[in-house]
Amino acid sequence: MRVRAAGLNFADIVQIAGNYQVKPPLPFTPGLELAGDVLEIGEGVTDFSIGDRVAGYLDHGAMAEECIVPASMCFQIPDAMDYATASSFIIANGTSHIALEDRGQLKAGETLLVHGAAGGVGLTAVQIGKRMGATVIATASTPEKLAIAEANGADHLINYREQDFRTIVKELTNGKGADVIYDPVGGDTFLQSMRCINWRGRLLVIGFASGKIPQAPVNYALVKNFSIVGVHWGAYSKVEPQVLRDSISTLMDWYTEGSIKPFVSETYPLEDYKTAINQLAKRKARGRVVLTID
Repeated sequence: MRVRAAGLNFADIVQIAGNYQVKPPLPFTPGLELAGDVLEIGEGVTDFSIGDRVAGYLDHGAMAEECIVPASMCFQIPDAMDYATASSFIIANGTSHIALEDRGQLKAGETLLVHGAAGGVGLTAVQIGKRMGATVIATASTPEKLAIAEANGADHLINYREQDFRTIVKELTNGKGADVIYDPVGGDTFLQSMRCINWRGRLLVIGFASGKIPQAPVNYALVKNFSIVGVHWGAYSKVEPQVLRDSISTLMDWYTEGSIKPFVSETYPLEDYKTAINQLAKRKARGRVVLTID
């Protein structure tokens, strides 16, 4: 592929630090997600042609001018989708869709609580949750971030630095709690989420942006009859590849119909990759950060 754009993900930070599930031998080129043009195709590839506009994902290597991508990990880009959007579409949207539909079994009319709702994955959960018919409660740390969540469909907003989200969630749900909780933060946020989840609720473990992996008192799960559900999107390509491809196909259709759209807040040229990565590492990013490659 001739790479036109590479989307940054929190997993890039973890991988660079040497703490990700996939540990490439040093030296390596980071980057899990990209979009660009097909320059060459390998033997037996029939779904793509030279010149096709495609988006794809990798174990690493996307932050480059050119790279090799398995055909099974590529998708045609809709005509209306630009490269920056395409490069930031698959992983975050795919994570949220599989989390909410396949793992969380979210149903129309249920209440979805999304933490980190203005972040890269959180914002996709807000959009996808609304598309699936849920009432979405968004938490974030600033009024600016909450405004972004609201603009993307959130029904209720909670500033967790100034408000006790556990109390407000209970108030908004008449004491029942949220049916599905989407947690990419971990730490204390996860522990407090256990206190505002509904009977038969599903607490989705997306990641640990707080830097703290919680140790859950599982007696809460027993007493309240809720499930703690792990979401490892990257493993689907190896364990259940058709589930992943069907998910991305659905998301591309939703994009085309206008139901979802990635919010790319900042783009940087490839040579400014340090600045871009630091924006993400310091949790200053709103939505998605993308490297453009000229």
